[in-house]
Amino acid sequence: MVFSDGALSIGELAERAGVTVKTVRFYSDRGLLPEASRSSGGHRRYGPEALERLRLIRSLRTLDLPVPEVGRVLDHPEGMPDALESAIDGQLRRLGSQLTALRWREAALQLVRECPAGKRAERLRLVGAVSTPPSTAPMARFWRGALPFRLSPRLVSSILEYAVPQPPADPTPAQVLSFARLHAIATAPCPAGDPRRPAGNRTDVVHRPDVLYDGLFDAYVLAAPDLKANRTPARGQALDRFVAAHAESRGLRDGPGFRRRLSGLLTRAADPLVDRYWELTGELSGSSDPTLGAAHAWLRSALDTDVAAATAVEPGDPMSR
Repeated sequence: MVFSDGALSIGELAERAGVTVKTVRFYSDRGLLPEASRSSGGHRRYGPEALERLRLIRSLRTLDLPVPEVGRVLDHPEGMPDALESAIDGQLRRLGSQLTALRWREAALQLVRECPAGKRAERLRLVGAVSTPPSTAPMARFWRGALPFRLSPRLVSSILEYAVPQPPADPTPAQVLSFARLHAIATAPCPAGDPRRPAGNRTDVVHRPDVLYDGLFDAYVLAAPDLKANRTPARGQALDRFVAAHAESRGLRDGPGFRRRLSGLLTRAADPLVDRYWELTGELSGSSDPTLGAAHAWLRSALDTDVAAATAVEPGDPMSR
């Protein structure tokens, strides 16, 4: 029905817009489609502008924008382009997250389907513990617990950037498995020897952690070309910077005695769990660049080789002076 003043009944508005009366009532009840008035019998009446507004609502909903977002766009007609762009950006982010979750589920299903029957229970347990889309929060907590509490936010942020791998948006089954294993390491119970235990519980206290980690980063950068070239760990500028970082952070000086003590200390502190973490990080990234863990392991080996060579020199040998 069209009233004499040009107002439309709810049925007429629904028919012209190609929707149901129930749909018009839904948008009206949520404030998206204001009524012009009510008839004497209490029936809803809409102004001529309601038809165009309803068509706009339908267009926005076709883009799957949530009703609250549609309301925000309609409430700012003077800033419609900005409000609409913001709403679309938000929807694109949500869709991206949903697509990533679907891709991870697909790869996880392929992983379970393709693995030997005897390993399916383990694979199901691993992938079932990971949210979709996957979260890196457990890995970040793992490393925050492992780092000295006095380390500056700048260095914590830098270390997390390297140590917390970002899950690929379109993973392979192998990458899903690597991420699930990383997640399992990061969320495992914390035994006495776990690196996540507070630094204050360790016997070797670093007095200036920023000095140590700044120096370690320098050493890792210097060692990277040797790792990429697959060179055998050996003495050189990278190792000297590595040892100097440890010495300076403790207020000590580099020398044969310090290198022997440091070699023993690093051997005792070595943790297969952390070594495995770095291996999985490399598998997940698929990058040819060495991880911090790989650089650290190379420098540890270089130090052990250097200490062994120095120990082999007899006291009377001119090289020992």
